[in-house]
This record gives sequence, C-alpha cells and structure tokens, in this order.
Amino acid sequence: MGRKPNDSEPTKYTTMILLLVGLVSCTVVYIFMSAVMRPTGSPAVERRLAVVDGGGGDVDGECCNGIESFELWGAAVKWGSDFKVNSTNECCEACKAMCTGNHGPCLCDTWVFCGNKKACGDKFGECWLKKQKDTLAPDKQEEGNKIMWTSGIVFGKGEGIVALETEFGAIHVKLLPECSPHSVFNILELLGLRHCAGCQFFRAETRGQVWDAHGDHIKDASFGPPYALLQGTLGAQGTTLDTVTSEFCPEIRRGSVAWVGLGPEFFISLANHQEWKNAYTVFGYVLPDDMEIVEKITQLPTKLDVWTGVNVTVLENPVPLRVRRAKSNNGDLNLNS
Repeated sequence: MGRKPNDSEPTKYTTMILLLVGLVSCTVVYIFMSAVMRPTGSPAVERRLAVVDGGGGDVDGECCNGIESFELWGAAVKWGSDFKVNSTNECCEACKAMCTGNHGPCLCDTWVFCGNKKACGDKFGECWLKKQKDTLAPDKQEEGNKIMWTSGIVFGKGEGIVALETEFGAIHVKLLPECSPHSVFNILELLGLRHCAGCQFFRAETRGQVWDAHGDHIKDASFGPPYALLQGTLGAQGTTLDTVTSEFCPEIRRGSVAWVGLGPEFFISLANHQEWKNAYTVFGYVLPDDMEIVEKITQLPTKLDVWTGVNVTVLENPVPLRVRRAKSNNGDLNLNS
C-alpha cells in the first residue's frame, strides 16, 4: 500500500521553502506506507502495491454508490416512468428501504437511475427498482460510454456472501456493493472461474502487542510492525481482472477486506486501523465467527523479510485459496458487529 512518487511533482520552484517542505513531507508518508505493504522482492511474488489517494468516504452504513454508464436488467418492482428522484443516492436508498430484512426477503435488490439530463431527456430522474433471479449473477444489459443509466445492487440478509476456501476452513466474506460496486462486480466475476490457481495468502502478521483481541489499538503502543493483517492475491493465473476503480467508504476495521492499491492484491485486517483513514478500498468484511480462521493462518510459520527498510513477516508456505459461492446462517452482520 505504498505508491510511486508522483512524476508530475513540480521542479521549477523547488527553492520555495513551503513547497519544498510539503514535498518532503509527502515523500516521507509515501515511503512509510510503501514499507508497510510492499511485497517481497522475489521474482515469483514481486508485486507493485500502490497507495490510493484518499477521498472522503461515507460513514459505515451510509454508502450508496453505483456504476455509471451501466445498465442492469431484472424484473421491475417499481417502474421508473412512475417514480422519479433527484439523485443516484435517493434511488439507491429507495431500493435499500425495500431490503431491510424487517419484513421478509428483499423486494428490491437492484436500482437503475437516469441522471444525465442531456442524455436522458424525458427519462431524466427515472429510478427503476428491480429484482434479480440471482443476486450473485445480476443480469447485465449494457455498459459503455453511450449508456445513460447508473446502476447498483443491494444485498440483503444472508445474501452477497462469498467464501475464501482454504485448507484451514472457509472464510466467509460479506460483500459491500453500496460502498464498492466496481470491486464487488470484480469478485462476482471470480465466482465464474473454474479455478483460482495462483490465488493465495502470502503474508501474515499478528496483532502482537500493538492491538488487543478486539482489534483496538493499545495505548502508547506503536502502530507496527507487526501490522495485524493477512495479505494475499486474487490474481488467478491466466486471468486478468478489470482494474479496480478507487472506491472509499468504510475505514479499515477488524475483519475489513480491502484491495492493496488497485488489486488484485488484498488484505484482511485483524485490527482497527483508523490511522489509515480511507486510504484503501474496502469491498467486504469477514463474518465475525470466521476471524478465528484468519487468526489461525497468521499463526503459521513465517520468515522475516525487509521491505523498504521495514521488517515484515511472510508465510514460509503460502496458503492457496479459491473463491466460491456461500450461504450463511449468520444473517447480515454489519460492520459494527
């Protein structure tokens, strides 16, 4: 989760004291974050991990994002020609209001909004609320720059859960399409693959004496190392996933699953990393009961390595994983659980 220095940094006015101080400060921050999450230098696992410039995200539970120039199909439960709103957020919230779990199954799991006044014409403001036959394989109609619609999906209780299968057990992850829709659709693509050869966990760092069992930072302790995380890749050999768009919503908490840079590297956090703010795209969270499996993997034999001057621990034997559909009896557990 470090990134290369910005090639466009100014050079003509380096004599200006304030600008020079600013550049030096930024460089120090970038170097530190690179050290925290940079992969090994081994050719077999060499990876470029980039810090993503933070963009103020919503508070957990208040995300309501979709994908522009993208139209999802599905059976209409509320016709857009009869239901117009002012924004994508309102359209998304209208769908979420029909998927609270308080009155049985979700009546709506897909929303489609027309928000480009010029392109939409008399359809401007239309909000179509729909229901998919399969929420993990939503019916995509069209996408591209000429599409005037913005679409999103909503997962209700027990829905949108995938499993990261390992020899130590399945780590169930609840996806967050309202926060990171592009990321979630990338994960849904993985479900269609016959294999995930090359997908693995390769770095494991415990909570050490820095964070307690609840993931809270211990007063006066450092912020690592160790950095309380399990890092891996979803880059299956022979398969190229679409580049993930930077999306920001929840901060990193215990159980958060987030991309390193723009993927396919990702990590599961064992701690509440408020100090990282919204630096990483969180696309899901591990169901609390399965954090025991995550902790178990981080306890496997590791070896020391040094990434940009910082000591890290990598697994002596990487743990293979694959992504599959999963059903959970735990219901929809929110990030505050």
